[in-house]
Amino acid sequence: MAATTTTRPLPLLLLLLLPPLLLLLLSFHAAAAAEEFPRDGRVIELDESSFEAALGAIDYLFVDFYAPWCGHCKRLAPELDEAAPVLAGLSEPIIVAKVNADKYRKLGSKYGVDGFPTLMLFIHGVPIEYTGSRKADSLVRNLNKFVAPDVSILESDSAIKSFVENAGTSFPMFIGFGVNESLIAGYGGKYKKRAWFAVAKDFSEDFMVTYDFDKVPALVSLHPKYKEQSVFYGPFEGSFLEDFIRQSLLPLTVPINTETLKMLDDDDRKVVLAILEDDSDETSSQLVKVLRSAANANRDLVFGYVGIKQWDEFVETFDISKSSQLPKLIVWDRNEEYEVVEGSEKLEEGDQASQISQFLEGYRAGRTTKKKVSGPSFMGFLNSLVSLNSLYILICVFALLGVMIYFTGQDDTPQCFSTLD
Repeated sequence: MAATTTTRPLPLLLLLLLPPLLLLLLSFHAAAAAEEFPRDGRVIELDESSFEAALGAIDYLFVDFYAPWCGHCKRLAPELDEAAPVLAGLSEPIIVAKVNADKYRKLGSKYGVDGFPTLMLFIHGVPIEYTGSRKADSLVRNLNKFVAPDVSILESDSAIKSFVENAGTSFPMFIGFGVNESLIAGYGGKYKKRAWFAVAKDFSEDFMVTYDFDKVPALVSLHPKYKEQSVFYGPFEGSFLEDFIRQSLLPLTVPINTETLKMLDDDDRKVVLAILEDDSDETSSQLVKVLRSAANANRDLVFGYVGIKQWDEFVETFDISKSSQLPKLIVWDRNEEYEVVEGSEKLEEGDQASQISQFLEGYRAGRTTKKKVSGPSFMGFLNSLVSLNSLYILICVFALLGVMIYFTGQDDTPQCFSTLD
């Protein structure tokens, strides 16, 4: 009788070895894919075939969807070249890439590209459209916020010092000393684009002196750019904590410009606006210090200031010209209306702190007159025309423009557009 042999152990051995072999092959494949894309700070060019591989190999991929004929794209290119090596050197590296979305339209359409340039940050393959400033330094600063943890955990004095230094001066910071991480974790995610959040687990009394708090738990708010800081001791439940965070996102006194106006969009408080001749002279600087004290005691309002010398187009919408008596206070709703307090809107020389107190008292008592923000109206422009014939010409021009816009709209090619820096 012939001897028989069994082959059952062989499949079992293969089954045991198959998972680690597959993992090994996958790791080799991932490593090979990663090596395809340089990490030395160069801007890499992607196409439809390499794009998905880049998403799989790169945790943080910042993509410029561009068109070769777009003037704004051409001006953006050197900014990306300057920012790319800095972004690649971050603790969480961000690799900059570009895609010719005019050529690879399916790829652009997949991610909703309807204009050039469109910028997107892919975090582990998930896209987030970037609409911030396109200047190289601002790109680095803003993108670093995207990849940072919602809340950093600081275990020592040196860690606190490093956190503050690395955060820079462009965003406010909230550092919880002796605060439970869970209390501010949600706010760290909610306000991630606007502030840095950290919890200090261990710290010396030196830091209590530095940040001017004498007990824990304490949440310290820092505005390095404006040299401001404040402390919140609680209560850490209900709306109190978020109210403090939300109100501290802005400095106590806000210099009004195009950048800070964007920040006001997310704040529902009215603005006590001081209109000055020149917000950079010594007299104005002293007034801003007085306003800061008033702001600290009236957190339900935003206190801002602007000089007519710095931004006359904005100031003139409040019916103020270079011949007006300044400084002047108004309360602005951030939209189309503002209020003047009867008899208290102009600040005279002398005790301006008392005058500001009287202004606020009058405002809260309702002794105000509401006014509309002024600006050029369409009818006013029509009335300024010298003759009816001019009106007919204007109507014809608008009709012709309408026809041109209509036919232009039939082309689904994304348009080249720009944003404010």
